[in-house]
Amino acid sequence: MPDNAPPSATQPDSKTSEVNKVKRQVRKAVFPVAGLGTRFLPATKASPKEMLPIVDKPLIQYGVEEAVAAGVDTLVFIIGRTKNAIADHFDKAYELEVELEMRGKTDLLDMVRKIVPAGVECVYVRQAEALGLGHAVLCARPVVGNEPFAVILADDLIEEDPREGGALKQMAQHFNKYQCSILGVERVPQEETHKYGIVHPLPFADRLSNVDSIVEKPKPADAPSNLAVVGRYILTSRIFDLLQTIPRGAGNEIQLTDGIAALLNEEQVLAYEFSGRRHDCGSKFGYLVATVEYGARHPELGEQFQAYLRTNSYRLNDTAPAKPALSATSVTAATIDDDPLDRLGLSS
Repeated sequence: MPDNAPPSATQPDSKTSEVNKVKRQVRKAVFPVAGLGTRFLPATKASPKEMLPIVDKPLIQYGVEEAVAAGVDTLVFIIGRTKNAIADHFDKAYELEVELEMRGKTDLLDMVRKIVPAGVECVYVRQAEALGLGHAVLCARPVVGNEPFAVILADDLIEEDPREGGALKQMAQHFNKYQCSILGVERVPQEETHKYGIVHPLPFADRLSNVDSIVEKPKPADAPSNLAVVGRYILTSRIFDLLQTIPRGAGNEIQLTDGIAALLNEEQVLAYEFSGRRHDCGSKFGYLVATVEYGARHPELGEQFQAYLRTNSYRLNDTAPAKPALSATSVTAATIDDDPLDRLGLSS
């Protein structure tokens, strides 16, 4: 039996979970950013979707900040040939820094220099072919080696919980205790299970479940639960061997979900319901909602933007062509006639 095989029943303190060896920590995070971003064309024709800004920071930077706050010191970007802007963003900008220094704009200079904190390394690996998320993760093997590692999908922007911290930090704390792979999950409406990988959970601990199985995009009637895997993973290095050998799945691609399903046969895998609101910025609607919400809370612009929303709320009625159904994972109980700030939970 593997050192971290699933414990029986509901025994979160089982010796099978607390591994008797030197505790490993998550120091590397993999960012699969080689996708084409076709849902945001033409904006992504020449610019990576991960560089789309939420107010004044690109999506990828939010993910990097979350990783660094979780203790990660090596950022591994799996890029394609059109993603040089990501490397440029995290590189040193000599000309810009000199110009800001000459103009005495020390606050902006400090901000630019801290995009990548001291002691954090960026590594870029080219994914030559678009063969799926599993293949992108496999490309990180030469850098990650035999260490546990995180995977962050920048499309899923997750707000930091004021008390518990970012989603990855929460997951890393559980990894430090149980030393096994952990999937970040969120409860979604039953009718939306066909959009996600869905886990079959077994009771384990508060907001933690043992993953008995995982199904990619099941129909609502066939879904084993409504716990969806969303953009945050901590995986042991064993996943690399499995991704190397599993057959290609949906779309003739190497699917990370299939690799995790194989991992379940050998090791304990936990599902963790993180605390923090997720924005699906892979969709235009989710991206717009995130932009409005982050704008309304921005330390410089928030008050002015909220006043604008209140003053001009009538324009929503004038310009809206219809009243579409809104995803419960983005906006709840919303109607076009509501105060927009009430709808976003930002009204005073």
